[in-house]
Amino acid sequence: MDRRTTAPTPPRDHTPDLPPRLEEHTGLVPRADVVEAQVTLDAGDTDAAHGRIAESRLAAASVGRLDLTGATLTDVVVTDLRAVELVARDGTWRNVVVEGGRLGSLDALRAEWDGVTLRGVRIDYLSLPSASLGDVRFVGCEIGTLDVPEARLTRVRFDDARADEVDTRGLRSTDVDLTGLEALSFTDPRGLAGAWLSPRQSELHAASFAHALGIRIAP
Repeated sequence: MDRRTTAPTPPRDHTPDLPPRLEEHTGLVPRADVVEAQVTLDAGDTDAAHGRIAESRLAAASVGRLDLTGATLTDVVVTDLRAVELVARDGTWRNVVVEGGRLGSLDALRAEWDGVTLRGVRIDYLSLPSASLGDVRFVGCEIGTLDVPEARLTRVRFDDARADEVDTRGLRSTDVDLTGLEALSFTDPRGLAGAWLSPRQSELHAASFAHALGIRIAP
């Protein structure tokens, strides 16, 4: 039976489940266990590696480096975070929404994201090598460089988003909708196998696609 479809399966909707009242909580420390809190981050650098944040909201903040290496975020809303560096390596995010803000870099090497939405975020460098993303949305985001080499993406969608360069080397895609992503270049078009593009996108990148296949284009 021919199971080919005319559109990718969209990400499933995941809304963070927050309690009606949140306790005020200032600052984060390594291996902290924070639940049902309104978290206010200190200016400067914060080390919150290998902790757990659940059913909480991170209030608007301007920080230098926020280290969430190995941290688990579940049912969390992050609002208007401005950070020079956000490190989320080897972290697990489930039902997380990041709204607004500006990040110099977001390093999510080997991260696991399930039910994550980034909305209206500006990121100079988004690094997701060897990460696993499922049911993830990028809405109205502006990204300088998007690195997803060796990543596994399932039901990932871009809406009204933009990226200068996308590194797709070794990318594994299932129901990845790139039709809403305005990308200036793809490092390795072969990594787009399984992803969805619009006819206009395929025309714009036809020359690089041909080059990746060893096809020469006469002047």
